[in-house]
Amino acid sequence: MRRVVLSLSVALVAAALLAAARLESQDSAPEQQQATGIVFHDANGNGKFDAGEKPLPGVRVSNGVEITKTDNSGRYQIGVTDDTIVFVVKPSGWRTPLDENNLPIFYYNHKPHGSPPLKFKGVAPSGDLPKSIDFPLTPQDEPEKFKAVLFGDPQPRDQMEVDYIAHDVIEELVGTDASFGVTLGDIVFDDLNMFGPQARSIALLGIPWYNVIGNHDINYDAANDRMSDETFERHFGPAYYSFDHGQVHFVVLDDIEWYIPDGAGKGRYRGGLGEDQIEFVKNDLALVPDEQLVVLMMHIPIVDVEDRQELYRIIEKRPLCISISGHTHHHEHRFVTREDGWMGAEPHHHIINVTVSGSWWSGVADDRSIPHTMCADGTPNGYSIISFDGADYSLELKAAGRAVDYQMNIHTPEVVTTTVAPDTDVFVNVFNGSERSTVEMRVDSGEWKAMQRSIEIDPAFARIVEAEKLLTNKPWRDLPKPKNSTHLWKAKLPGSLKAGSHLIDIRSTDMFGQKSSGRRIIRVVDEAQTTRRERPMSTSRQVAAGTSR
Repeated sequence: MRRVVLSLSVALVAAALLAAARLESQDSAPEQQQATGIVFHDANGNGKFDAGEKPLPGVRVSNGVEITKTDNSGRYQIGVTDDTIVFVVKPSGWRTPLDENNLPIFYYNHKPHGSPPLKFKGVAPSGDLPKSIDFPLTPQDEPEKFKAVLFGDPQPRDQMEVDYIAHDVIEELVGTDASFGVTLGDIVFDDLNMFGPQARSIALLGIPWYNVIGNHDINYDAANDRMSDETFERHFGPAYYSFDHGQVHFVVLDDIEWYIPDGAGKGRYRGGLGEDQIEFVKNDLALVPDEQLVVLMMHIPIVDVEDRQELYRIIEKRPLCISISGHTHHHEHRFVTREDGWMGAEPHHHIINVTVSGSWWSGVADDRSIPHTMCADGTPNGYSIISFDGADYSLELKAAGRAVDYQMNIHTPEVVTTTVAPDTDVFVNVFNGSERSTVEMRVDSGEWKAMQRSIEIDPAFARIVEAEKLLTNKPWRDLPKPKNSTHLWKAKLPGSLKAGSHLIDIRSTDMFGQKSSGRRIIRVVDEAQTTRRERPMSTSRQVAAGTSR
């Protein structure tokens, strides 16, 4: 009996040691292999390194953490695991191949066993590590002056909303002179099968299109953050990467951290980068000269990222760096200061970009059957054009379906009496305005007077929300609750207005020196002249049931 017990004890100990060894093996870092390849001038455009084609030295290649440069023979070597995307950092003056949807092919997805089973298809098994992972490049003209299109949150739920995007913004952008475009996350709205239709629609613009991952672009059934990008990676490649264009260095970040609280229950997301990505940014920017403008592109605003202080420490020493995000469905120029832990010599300029979907494709439909979907801060849905000239930049907001010069909304009563006119506010929402803008008003041919910036709810949007609530049998989604606008100005009407029609002129100059203007007519009447048919309140954008454009 003792021998049996002793044998059983030894067996149990051995089993425990074996289980511990397996657990330790699972928790340890994945075994690395060395990937190698060549970056070359693909003179004949066939994607293969052929005899006589020129290798390109000094080109950066990354595995998502480390960055190496090709040697004089155009060759590189870098470590990979069984879950690594190797990518080339596109140098200025060169172009990577594009797929049928004008998506840049700048990466190799090394997953020998493919993605785990997920609701939405991930990456197919790539097989053994190739003997050579090569990156073909072809030269292209990249002047110091160029433009890029910025889409915030197109966020279509289905094919109908992909069609909204096609008619609302893509049709008017066909023929753009922008060098490339970027979607700043929330490419779709949870249904990752829409990646393909959305990409095919944007491809009609005929320019390279880069993508940032958003919180609605991840695999919600993933067990951890590392596995949450699998479907995105199948369509677009790495969730974070960098590239040069002209004299500007662009860094695309994945600031969506997927986690399961306490290792059980329903998953959640938060703004976060993680150690590997922080290390990548550090290594990447160490190779970028200080005189080169750096543009960080992300989905969640930088001020809402949990480990932003680590990112601040990397970028705050650079004299030329801005960042751009989406996510919040409003438009804002944020200047990050010491109040948020920023230690740079000057505030950091962060742009929260206007969204293509506005308020998630909500509100009364226009004559094209597309919801007016105004953002909750009173900004119309649309997109931005960012222009570069060396290290200088400027941003222009384009309202979807509107003229280029539609840059503000003026809100006043339709009619006021001579008695209340001096106490009547004129509100102006300058969509691309900021604390560094100046806004002035004059009435008739009077003097120009400065308006006061006021962070509050846009009364025009608030009125639209209330008006649409009264409508019945609504086939559309309700607009969201109004939020404070950071680009709203107000001023009182002059106290000496006589009865009659008066012209209000508004002019604005933004932080880039770009000027915009608008006007509105207001009627002033004597008290005895008012009638029941007088409309007490209106706006220059005439948003009423069925007439929202």
